[in-house]
Amino acid sequence: MSAPSSIATRLQELGITLPPLAIPAAAYVPFVQSGKLLFVSGHIAKRDGKAQVGQLGRNMDTEAGKQAARGVAIDLLGTLNAALDGDLTRVVRIVKLLSLVNSTPDYTEQHLVTNGASELIGQVFGAEVGAHARSAFGVAQLPLGACVEIELIAEVL
Repeated sequence: MSAPSSIATRLQELGITLPPLAIPAAAYVPFVQSGKLLFVSGHIAKRDGKAQVGQLGRNMDTEAGKQAARGVAIDLLGTLNAALDGDLTRVVRIVKLLSLVNSTPDYTEQHLVTNGASELIGQVFGAEVGAHARSAFGVAQLPLGACVEIELIAEVL
């Protein structure tokens, strides 16, 4: 597990301030803990507080999608932080990310888009805690036309 100050230091070095817990827009909760696993509901990419609309392979390129996925990871960390009462050092392991990428039928770089989230998680938590299993899917559409949606599962103390 990461040293208590190292996560805060990494966030600061990356210029990241975690957002507060977002209020769900539908009939679900932002996170659920079952035993040592904490399931964080899917978060969509946002820009200026609204859905970041776009479709990879049509009106967004891979690099823009990767940056959107990085932004989603920051929002996920904000929810994870709130779920753990502000103590991300309770994270034992990021277990899995599931990424949905709004993309055209012929677009095949969903995995590269998702790297935006995976790389940030690794930078924040380090290789041991931040290394995770992952799935990246191309989908025909996402809520509000968002370009990316990602959910997270973490093992916590």
